[in-house]
Amino acid sequence: MTFSATTILVLALIAALIVAAGVWAYSTANRLDRLHVRGDQARHALEAALGRRAVVARTVAITLAGLDPDAADRAKNLQALADRAGRADWADRETAENQLAAALAGLDIALLPPQLVAELADAEARVLIARRFHNDAVRDTLALRTRRPVRWLHLGGTAPLPMYFEIAERVTPAAGTGLEVDTVRTSARVVLLDDQDRILLMRGHDPQTPHLPFWFTVGGGVEPGETLRAAAVRELWEETGYALDSTFLRGPIWRRVAVFPFDGELIRSEELFFVARARSSFEPKAADPTVWERRCVNAYKWCAPEDIEKLDRSGETVYPYHLDRLLSEAVAVAGSDDEPEVRSIR
Repeated sequence: MTFSATTILVLALIAALIVAAGVWAYSTANRLDRLHVRGDQARHALEAALGRRAVVARTVAITLAGLDPDAADRAKNLQALADRAGRADWADRETAENQLAAALAGLDIALLPPQLVAELADAEARVLIARRFHNDAVRDTLALRTRRPVRWLHLGGTAPLPMYFEIAERVTPAAGTGLEVDTVRTSARVVLLDDQDRILLMRGHDPQTPHLPFWFTVGGGVEPGETLRAAAVRELWEETGYALDSTFLRGPIWRRVAVFPFDGELIRSEELFFVARARSSFEPKAADPTVWERRCVNAYKWCAPEDIEKLDRSGETVYPYHLDRLLSEAVAVAGSDDEPEVRSIR
């Protein structure tokens, strides 16, 4: 039996479509698997952050009762709410945590020792970050799983649909700087590593002080309505031309709060650092630089710890501080399947 050229062409097209559909289904299933893993890890991180806040809340209650006899009832209520939040099932956790947050918001932190105020601020910041990343993971998973082809082909398997965790967010007085700032922003930054475990740094300067260059990691401010992961991926592409799937970001691993002058303004920036690996052949080149980056960013450099030390000794500051010592931590996170706990750095 022989086939005409048209029949062969049609069969070839059908085969190509089947292969393309199979490749798409396979890659989508793998992406969903990564999203499910990320969601599970984000939930565990959120549970850990909530648990730590409950522990700090109990300490605050005990301290408050000892310092102010008139606040005994309030302290007792705070401790009861912290205990309830720590024991609540996940289905009831939102209500319990919101009640605890409301009680903490009503505290007069002036009554507490400064060390405890700082610990409370750090615990609440960790909850805010963990909750944000948990909900980002839920959003990304639902966006993919609710597509019709994904539902029709059951690519999500039997995993239950993830749920948002809605608790009140607030910036506490304990987390304030005490300074009048012109701009407050949240930044997503990327510790981009090559196959030799070197980090990519950029060199720039303040427009008003071109004689004082400094080195910094890739990243920038989060735009309104944008998630931190989306901001990290966008900034990475704009500043280096490297396109990355957000599921390959690890972290965040570090949180840095910095207050600094820039171009005549005082800025308070909360920076969250992710880790990612670059292809061995990648050479950075800005894809969509800002006006400041076109004017004031003049170099890229892949740096090992000893390179960072040399830059510091030469008088060119590297941000974040002590990056040469932190780099091994980022390398370990890049090679691990576990989500790291966010910790504060300078």
